[in-house]
Amino acid sequence: MMIVDLIDGDDFRMRLVALGVHIPEGAGPDTCARMALCKHRGEGVEGLKELVDELVRRSDILLPSVRQAIDHYLLPALY
Repeated sequence: MMIVDLIDGDDFRMRLVALGVHIPEGAGPDTCARMALCKHRGEGVEGLKELVDELVRRSDILLPSVRQAIDHYLLPALY
């Protein structure tokens, strides 16, 4: 049996924080995506498009709540 590590809201938050987006601990995927979008619109977030591309490509291990937040907030702004 193979165990797969899913990308959840905490992983999503940590990846955005690594790009320089300040997000409080415990923030859900929607909040994370909105905060990333706000910073992106204000001053830009280097690497955000690449992160979104990577996560969308790996949608098989992406929790639905994270995918939904990306689809709703980030994809329309980046493409």
